[in-house]
Amino acid sequence: MLNLEYTLEIMQKICTTPSPTGMTTDVMKVIEAEFNKLDMEVSYNNKGGLITYYKGKNRTAAKAIAAHADTLGAMIKEIKGSGKLAITTIGGYIPQSIECENCVIHTSEGKTYSGTFYTSKPSVHVHKDAGTHERTIEGIEVIIDEKVFSVADVKDLGIDVGDFISFDSRFRITESGFVKTRHLDDKASVAIILGACKYMKENNIIPKNDIQIFFTSHEEVGHGASHGIDDSVSELLCVDMGALGMGQNSDEYTVSICAMDGGGPYDYELRSRLVQLAKEAGAEYKVDIYPFYGSDGGAALKAGRNLKVGLIGPGVYASHSYERTHIDSILNTAKLLIAYMQQ
Repeated sequence: MLNLEYTLEIMQKICTTPSPTGMTTDVMKVIEAEFNKLDMEVSYNNKGGLITYYKGKNRTAAKAIAAHADTLGAMIKEIKGSGKLAITTIGGYIPQSIECENCVIHTSEGKTYSGTFYTSKPSVHVHKDAGTHERTIEGIEVIIDEKVFSVADVKDLGIDVGDFISFDSRFRITESGFVKTRHLDDKASVAIILGACKYMKENNIIPKNDIQIFFTSHEEVGHGASHGIDDSVSELLCVDMGALGMGQNSDEYTVSICAMDGGGPYDYELRSRLVQLAKEAGAEYKVDIYPFYGSDGGAALKAGRNLKVGLIGPGVYASHSYERTHIDSILNTAKLLIAYMQQ
């Protein structure tokens, strides 16, 4: 059985470690430390993606497992004369999803400052159209938690255009088993993979071949796994969230097996095998289609890799916002992943 306590503990740790795309060093070091505890050495590609291997009887990797450790975020586009900050997005999300949320500004000198995202008309006592005016990213401002009144005041703090902004994750687990936080996409999957490796190691399970494990650093901007997968790998399993909502088959309690996303169908033979493995492992599952979704698998295929690609993951509600899943979905995803790794 997966060590759920460990998996949730590391999930919280990595969800609360800022890692917007392009600024993933800190979270990768957290992950590296966990692999080191399992006697699994890691390396990095030039883009900052982390690579390790779960050793098999045959020391050549025939398949790879990928998840992404980068998240949504923002970057300072302009320092306004008022001392407020205009932003541009890192990754795809709607302005409403960050309105009134706390954030951290990361300067190029390594300093951090707290702040809050607000619309340009945040108060119903001041703005008649506070609730109805159009929400756009151009209308979102960061208010820094410092006494600043001008561009010079902000720059005196070391804050400038191009600095990263990360979101407060607000991680919590309810008594009823729901995990609520930002960045379950895709840090839930990262934690599940770590939990699966720990389970396999503790039970001395050795697969037929090495399994390359690849935590990518640029998935949210579309090119995460475009480079870094070994030439010997012919099959890639992406572990990423199942997106829930109206018209979707997935839920927060099962493992999602993706049949097709915005880039087209996933490999049918691999998908069928994953369904069979789920049945044999007792993992409750749902097959689903995500029309406005892409993954590291798509990035690898667009880069010209000749791979069978599949995708599984926990069901995540309110993707690219303040997200939610349930421990049942985490456990079911782990069951299927462990079954796949043992092949």
